[in-house]
Amino acid sequence: MVNTTSSEGTSAAHQQRDEGTDGSGNEAPKLQLVPSRMFGTWLAGTGSSFAFTTYQAGKIFLIGTHPETGCLSIFERSFPRCMGLGVGNRRLWLSSLYQLWRFEDFLEPGQEQDGYDAVYVPVEGRTTGDVDVHDVHPDASGDKPIFVVTRFNCLATFDEVNSFKPIWKPPFIDRIAAEDRCHLNGLAMKDGQPAYVTIVAESNIAGGWRDNRVGSGMVMSVPDGKVVAKGLSMPHSPRFYRDQLYLVQSGTGEFGKVDLDTGEFQPMCFLPGFARGIAFIGRYAIIGVSRPRKEKTFEGLPLDERLTANNMEPRCMIAVINLDTGDMEHSLEIQGVVQELYDVAALKSIKRPMALGFKTPEIRFMIRPTPGAPEAPGV
Repeated sequence: MVNTTSSEGTSAAHQQRDEGTDGSGNEAPKLQLVPSRMFGTWLAGTGSSFAFTTYQAGKIFLIGTHPETGCLSIFERSFPRCMGLGVGNRRLWLSSLYQLWRFEDFLEPGQEQDGYDAVYVPVEGRTTGDVDVHDVHPDASGDKPIFVVTRFNCLATFDEVNSFKPIWKPPFIDRIAAEDRCHLNGLAMKDGQPAYVTIVAESNIAGGWRDNRVGSGMVMSVPDGKVVAKGLSMPHSPRFYRDQLYLVQSGTGEFGKVDLDTGEFQPMCFLPGFARGIAFIGRYAIIGVSRPRKEKTFEGLPLDERLTANNMEPRCMIAVINLDTGDMEHSLEIQGVVQELYDVAALKSIKRPMALGFKTPEIRFMIRPTPGAPEAPGV
């Protein structure tokens, strides 16, 4: 394996990046990632790391800890409009503007390169077209992804000759059409199978969900299409973890769980922003929180009223929530050019990950043949 040169910059507890200019000659805001006092200590203690995406800035961030100093290791790569993250056995799926990427870790467990214990390489990119892929998860085999095609109101997987293969749609959607009727956005897996989806509003007309963002959201079970919970405000990121169904009500800023017997949403904490993306490490949830844009999709939500009532400004950050208490014990605040996050993924048993992209030459020289040389004929 050929060594590569990191474009990460300096690992530090307080990381700052200069993003250059904004295209008009003015200096663009600098990107700063500011952890709470014990954030790095907590993350190092888990023996794991995590990734998050920002489609607004077109970046994936890999957050780990330096094994010698204990400082945060912050590594970023650029992919246009990157959103959904799916994690398998040292495998990473990433949705982007019109492609879905499969990354493989080219290091073996226990192996290191340049101080990193995982090097994610984009080995396959499938062109789906601009279909607004949201959540992504590996199937039971781990070989194929199952993903939410929001523009076409369905769940899908890869197809060998077409952009994607629809495998399920809500029963109120009469056909597969590029109309984003209900804003089907989130997918929870259970035992490697699609189990629950989140929908902003029950609508069978193009863009109909936009006029019904408050109190029309629902959770639906797959494959029977039964409504599990309703009356939600822009639900996102359903995740089935330790026999509980967790999600965020982005419209109210609440993280909580759904009682699958009664359909009641049980809030656990308030998050000061538009929340999307949930991952778990042990008894902690890692949640992405964004500053909502000033446009119709985000305006007029109960979240705005609650922030105003508490004299709070929305924040962009990673929040670490204790599942036993609902307390936000740690945070990683994101300041500057990045304002919106989409997904979060836990990279368990990986302490300091990095990834290759296409803007620097490392990808030319990171090569890993399939182990085991073939025998010569007659041997």
